[in-house]
Amino acid sequence: MDPEANTRQPVALIVGVTGMVGVAFTEALKKPTALGGPWTIYGVSRRPLPTWFPSSLLNKHIMLDTLNQHQTHEILAPLASQITHVFWVALQVSESEESNISLNSTMLSNVLNALTSSPNSKLSHVTLQTGTQQYLGPIHDPTLLTQLVPRDSPFIEDYPRLPFPNFYYALEDILASYSKSLTYSVHRASIIIGSSTRSYYNSLLTLAVYALVCKHQNYPFRYVGNRYSWEHFWDMSDARVLAEQQIWASVTDKAKNEAFNCTNGDVFTWKMIWRVLCDVFGVEFVPFDEKVKFDVVEFMKDKGEVWDRIVEENGLYKTKMEEITCFGALDTVLKLEIQHVCSMNKSREFGFHGYANTLKSIPEWVQRFRQMKILP
Repeated sequence: MDPEANTRQPVALIVGVTGMVGVAFTEALKKPTALGGPWTIYGVSRRPLPTWFPSSLLNKHIMLDTLNQHQTHEILAPLASQITHVFWVALQVSESEESNISLNSTMLSNVLNALTSSPNSKLSHVTLQTGTQQYLGPIHDPTLLTQLVPRDSPFIEDYPRLPFPNFYYALEDILASYSKSLTYSVHRASIIIGSSTRSYYNSLLTLAVYALVCKHQNYPFRYVGNRYSWEHFWDMSDARVLAEQQIWASVTDKAKNEAFNCTNGDVFTWKMIWRVLCDVFGVEFVPFDEKVKFDVVEFMKDKGEVWDRIVEENGLYKTKMEEITCFGALDTVLKLEIQHVCSMNKSREFGFHGYANTLKSIPEWVQRFRQMKILP
């Protein structure tokens, strides 16, 4: 054990700080009970912090486009002698998986190069958040979707990689290439639930907008997926559990250089979720009916003005529907014919016991969106 380890205050760099898990990280690291703390927290985002962000919890906000190598080096290299931990929850999304590989690899490489180029670098651990496309393949690339054969569920961490391009694989390989100088951990999330207007894939916010538009216009709140997902088991990842697992791994020796699934630890059917959503948004429950052909992407295509009215009428934080929702991605995911369940056994065996009750956490996050003035 390094005798200085307990005296050296850790400095966290959260890359993607305004996303769902970035917000959860900021709050978790500032708690007096945070493992390995007290922490100094630096947060990176491409744009200025939104008004709903708990900015007082950050020691430093860094506005930075990590795709820009020169800018990244100029801003981060001087901090290399301070930053001890990187929590990577950043994401760039493109329709083609080859493009996803290029964009996300460039971002991660630029940051790691800037922080390790100095002989005084203090960086000791990097956590990388990925997801279940590890086991499904690149489901959002339309040229590959029909060829994919997902692994059997429950998904386990040591399944071999699928024979398709996957930016998660590329990012893991980049981290492994730094293993002589630092440790890392990989955290594979399911559908993430948390509060932010700055995440590419915020399923809860997407479904909230859909429910509120239906309520405002008196449309039935129809299920957006297929019968299989309506009736079969799924799981989710609460942003707080994801932050907690990554902090745990970053300060736990036996978790170093390992990959962990990270879900809430329970399962549900989408029929159960739909009842919760109806309850929390005050809309009528409509049972799934296979005879009714419903395309949520098509239905919501022209509803931007309705959302603008809802925002205006309720004095909400200004958002544009197309910027805060992911109807296309949600439509793809909920039409898969698989049981989407991850095994949490490895995580528990290594000593992480964080969990959340999914059906209870959904109303909690909706309440948080309301406090942030994002939802009415």
